[in-house]
Amino acid sequence: MNIKSHSIIINHKWCKQCGICFSLCPKNVLAMGEDGRPYLKNPTACSGCGLCELRCPDFAITLEGAEHD
Repeated sequence: MNIKSHSIIINHKWCKQCGICFSLCPKNVLAMGEDGRPYLKNPTACSGCGLCELRCPDFAITLEGAEHD
């Protein structure tokens, strides 16, 4: 399976700092910032699995451009 170009977009205005996204990320792409909100710690490690987007209760994370072959 090839994963094509994708990016993670975090809407900090919608984020309620629950920590679900970075606790579920299998590649440790996301981490908690000093403000308690997620940030992209290691974006190149992202596999595009979409767990962060699927599990965010506030729809604050969007995975754009992920295509699985």
